[in-house]
Amino acid sequence: MKKQPTGMPKFRPKKPLRLSRHPEPGYVVGGRVWLAKDGELYMGWGRAILLERIEQYGSIAAAARSMQLGYRNAWLWVRAMNRLAPVPLVEKTTGGPGGRHSRLTEEGYKALREYKELRTRFQDFLSAEKE
Repeated sequence: MKKQPTGMPKFRPKKPLRLSRHPEPGYVVGGRVWLAKDGELYMGWGRAILLERIEQYGSIAAAARSMQLGYRNAWLWVRAMNRLAPVPLVEKTTGGPGGRHSRLTEEGYKALREYKELRTRFQDFLSAEKE
């Protein structure tokens, strides 16, 4: 099995605070950020990591393997994001000298960047609440 490159964010989130063996005393503010459209998940942390890995590896299958995610689930995530977005986020091509590959479109880069900015602002908000 391939080792995960250094500098790549881990896909598996930490255990939720409520299940921690060493809880912090008092109240703790926490939360997660995801975007939904018409009641359907559009973008969350796992899907953001999937988009980054698709760009890195050039393949949905390789991206899914790197996350220990089934190909079918990865493909369904990509299909849902492409359907819910104004224009597709991932472009797939077949044939040619290199065979099949996938890449992010400009809209994919934009959606990924905006989600990461939103998540950073949310984390900053949570950090400010602790002070």
